[in-house]
Amino acid sequence: MSQDSAAVPDAARKLAARRRREIVAVLLFSGGPIFESSIPLSVFGIDRQDAGVPRYRLLVCAGEDAPLRTTGGLELSAPYGLEAISRAGTVVVPAWRSITQAPPPAALDALRRAHEEGARIVGLCTGAFVLAAAGLLDGRPATTHWMYAPTLAKRYPSVHVDPRELFVDDGDVLTSAGTAAGIDLCLHIVRTDHGADAANALARRLVVPPRRTASDMGHQRYLDRSLPEEIGADPLAEVVAWALEHLHEQFDVETLAARAYMSRRTFDRRFRSLTGSAPLQWLITQRVLQAQRLLETSDYSVDEVAGRCGFRSPVALRGHFRRQLGASPAAYRAAYRARRPQNGPPEPALRPERVERPERERAALAAGGAERFSAAALAGHGLATAEAGEVGKPQSDAYASRLPETAVGRAAGRPVLPGQRERPVG
Repeated sequence: MSQDSAAVPDAARKLAARRRREIVAVLLFSGGPIFESSIPLSVFGIDRQDAGVPRYRLLVCAGEDAPLRTTGGLELSAPYGLEAISRAGTVVVPAWRSITQAPPPAALDALRRAHEEGARIVGLCTGAFVLAAAGLLDGRPATTHWMYAPTLAKRYPSVHVDPRELFVDDGDVLTSAGTAAGIDLCLHIVRTDHGADAANALARRLVVPPRRTASDMGHQRYLDRSLPEEIGADPLAEVVAWALEHLHEQFDVETLAARAYMSRRTFDRRFRSLTGSAPLQWLITQRVLQAQRLLETSDYSVDEVAGRCGFRSPVALRGHFRRQLGASPAAYRAAYRARRPQNGPPEPALRPERVERPERERAALAAGGAERFSAAALAGHGLATAEAGEVGKPQSDAYASRLPETAVGRAAGRPVLPGQRERPVG
């Protein structure tokens, strides 16, 4: 779920003498959402020493000239300005009002100075855009709300954006995903500073889980086919639309490049600059997404789903499905159906008239046995062959999560540590 750094990166600087880690500056801007803004105020600004939570000193700072108005029209008056950031060892940017607007230069300068003097810089949700604008995320892993992740990746290509994470801890720079994930990151900061007991005590007071993982999100988190809004005005939009409409056909990135009248190399570069992801990985993600939908809403066998999603073999589908969703297609379907409301209407079947065939038994056996296949065993199976080189690459554009451990079949006694990203079993 989250990515924590076991050691402070080499780029981390020694904290300046006048800065103390327990002094937390929260940087507010006009137009910011009130919920995200309230998270660090509640976590770090209330004295809960009676519950065993060490006290922080909170400095609420205006990131620009007053008045500050939140969503809903509420007007705030921050007791401090940017000058107060010079005393903080932790600086939190809870949100930014619009991903299309540039943050104030004075605020960016204050963040850079704080970082240079060793302060811990935190961006919650769209606050990552402010950190990126200040250059603090260059060459680093980061996350943000999944809806804005493609835009962050496109606008700041040197940032390694991974929208699958609830939060990313890169030592002296930390970012979280949307809204409630900000609570997860703030609890993580308390856990890092004062230990698990303090973080658990705070979680009890806030009535939230002390530590969520990506598995806790279950099948409610989906792969997403969202792309930056700007793509609508780009000539590649036609190619993307065609690809989404013809996922059931067997085609590759060379086909898309030809439709765009570009060489493969030029197409890869243009596609990545526009979407923040490689075209091959995007295509795999869309096919897995289509397979996910068919497994939920139809009675097609896994073999049939593979054919209807453009995979040249069921083995290719199983390999990519398991890599991106952490379970085999058969296990995913079983978990999904087990979680459906008992009294709700049945899911519509795309093909109600099923013909029972002996092949179904063999397909069921194959669905279980395919999990033992290695990546090398996928060679020679159509799309899997072309994608073999992509297996070890980061999939920052794959908006995926893991199924619950019970659904995936994670081995007992293999806990997910607070610094580990979950990995598929097998």
